[in-house]
Amino acid sequence: MAAFWKRRSSDPKVCVFGVDGMPHALLRRLMDQGVMPRARAIFGGGLRRMRVTLPEVSSVSWSSFMTGSNPGTHGIYGFTDFDKGSYRIRFPSFASLRAPTIWDRLGRRGKRSIVLNQPSTYPAREIPGTLVSGFVAVDLKKAVWPPDLARKLEEMNYQIDLDTQKAGKHSDYLFRELQSTLRGREKVLGYLWEREKWDLFEIVVTGTDRLQHFQFDAIEDPSHPNHVHCLDYYEKVDALLGRVFDRFAAETGDDSGSGFFALSDHGFTRIRQEFYVNAWLVEEGLLSFRTGEPKSFEDAEPSSKAFGLDPTRIYLHRKDRFPNGCVEMNEVPELCARIAEKILLLRFTGEPVFRGAFRAEEIYSGPETVSAPDLVLLANDGFDVKGWMRTGPVFGRSHFTGMHNWDDAFFWNGGPMPENFDITAIASAIESRLAGKEE
Repeated sequence: MAAFWKRRSSDPKVCVFGVDGMPHALLRRLMDQGVMPRARAIFGGGLRRMRVTLPEVSSVSWSSFMTGSNPGTHGIYGFTDFDKGSYRIRFPSFASLRAPTIWDRLGRRGKRSIVLNQPSTYPAREIPGTLVSGFVAVDLKKAVWPPDLARKLEEMNYQIDLDTQKAGKHSDYLFRELQSTLRGREKVLGYLWEREKWDLFEIVVTGTDRLQHFQFDAIEDPSHPNHVHCLDYYEKVDALLGRVFDRFAAETGDDSGSGFFALSDHGFTRIRQEFYVNAWLVEEGLLSFRTGEPKSFEDAEPSSKAFGLDPTRIYLHRKDRFPNGCVEMNEVPELCARIAEKILLLRFTGEPVFRGAFRAEEIYSGPETVSAPDLVLLANDGFDVKGWMRTGPVFGRSHFTGMHNWDDAFFWNGGPMPENFDITAIASAIESRLAGKEE
């Protein structure tokens, strides 16, 4: 079926190719080894290492990308948060975002965006264009805008994500579903590309994040039986990148890539040990529970001083924030300083576990800073921080082999970018590119 309209090469266009969790160091290595030849040909020597916002998780990073702002402005601090004035845990949704997205801002200028598999946009809401939500979307009917697109995606057997619980236990399932979901992304990409008018087209590949969480040991070890399967997946992601770039260049005449943006939302590295922040708070006498097997922070003793939420957030048990809070506001600076000092002195077999502990006002700005955690921790590579509800031990391991890191995301664009930038700068660069073409 032919497209119902023809694009003019002079129209301003931008294409964004997101690769969830792809670390700069690994991407560079795969390019050099010939596993990702299209990435090497497209990015050349211009691949940039990029920092993201803290905490370094997808919900925070993609919200920072899509709004061009930090969590103190957009209000997303993790996949979970406390209900206001409560110990109950809620799951922030797309509706929780407190800042306009790049697609909203472009829409006010009459621009249309097609956004495919964007994490942290569920349930989908109206945008000026078309949106297919990525994880943690659970119902396809609620994951698309406009709503009538859901039927077509169902006909195409489109999958939002794989079963991560099953993927962590069964590698054959993981590799099979990684291939299946990637094929589905490209099929829907072609459908939307041809049939919708757009000024910004964005696709995000999330299988890389899944692969690296469960198979980072196999990625790094050539003798691992799954190593070849990992490389095969990267080859297929590389081929998709190349096809999208070629299509964009052919339709726009932009073979320099000045309108093409590629990025990841955080880096990745291999796990050495997991660190359980709530178990550490218990060990330090800052958290205690009424039961030996706590189910929620409602089981915490009123005398508790602090709680930890995934992955690296510490909330003081403040009187102005929690019903049974015991920490006065004038105690906050000293208590934060004491926790930070202890956490930065923590060692595992002689190596420091953390390289930073930040007060909210040190790393955030904007009206939503009032809802921020009191402390955000920054771990050294290899130490994966978990906010799991447990009382001990402090260190351990689970089925995960790879963890996020803060300063090894990648970024590429064929046009000029400032030397010092992070993920919040990309939205304005995209908008400038479109505006510049109009002048």
